[in-house]
Amino acid sequence: MNWLLRSLETDGSYASLILRLTLGIVIWAHGAQKLLGWYGGYGFEGTMGFFTGKMGIPWIFALLVILGEFFGGIFLVFGFAVRFSALWVGIILLFAMVLVHWENGFFMNWFGNQTGEGIEFFLLFLAISLSLVITGGGKFSLDRLIAENLA
Repeated sequence: MNWLLRSLETDGSYASLILRLTLGIVIWAHGAQKLLGWYGGYGFEGTMGFFTGKMGIPWIFALLVILGEFFGGIFLVFGFAVRFSALWVGIILLFAMVLVHWENGFFMNWFGNQTGEGIEFFLLFLAISLSLVITGGGKFSLDRLIAENLA
């Protein structure tokens, strides 16, 4: 039980809140594309087909990416299991960066003159993920509320 309390404790800062909400909203939107087909996404079937067929990712990892982005984003927004969710999202981003985007260089494809997106987005969000793993969810997180009630 002591490990659970330690994993829920947070610094209680507004900075962690801002990082948590930013990462959560952006990652949730990407997860909603993959799971529900919202915002121009291909939905669950299309994304699973692309990941497993075209990219050759085992179905279990493809499923963990889709669910990790969608539910990890929700968990981050509400501040629930922040360290776990940030770690999960960070691992997804790290693999996406290395396996897909590394070959496109550093910069985003702002002007459409590259074959794909670079890694700068991923580096920023990896830094946010790592920060949240270290600090926890900050102000107004469910983790903070739970930890205060368990203490």
